[in-house]
Amino acid sequence: MGVGDTMIVTQAFIYLQLLDLITTLIGFRLGASEASPFIRMLMHAGPVAGVAASKVLALGLGAICIYRKKYHLIRWATYWYGGLVVWMLIVILAAPGHVGL
Repeated sequence: MGVGDTMIVTQAFIYLQLLDLITTLIGFRLGASEASPFIRMLMHAGPVAGVAASKVLALGLGAICIYRKKYHLIRWATYWYGGLVVWMLIVILAAPGHVGL
């Protein structure tokens, strides 16, 4: 993986963290619930605080991977979060209270 590829994957990872945060919060407003037991535990401080804490943790782990040059882990996590964002978009569109486009 070249330097340019690493930068693109890292940027995608960061953008997907933001998109996951936004789509999750929208999903909550439409009545969705959190599937992850770990994130649900963090949400005892409140839904926004819990999801935001999980994003800080994800970005911190991503930074450790970059520091240790474990770029393949960032790439795998980027695919994972891409799938989560797509899943949340499906949940949002299927929610009875969503506003049509």
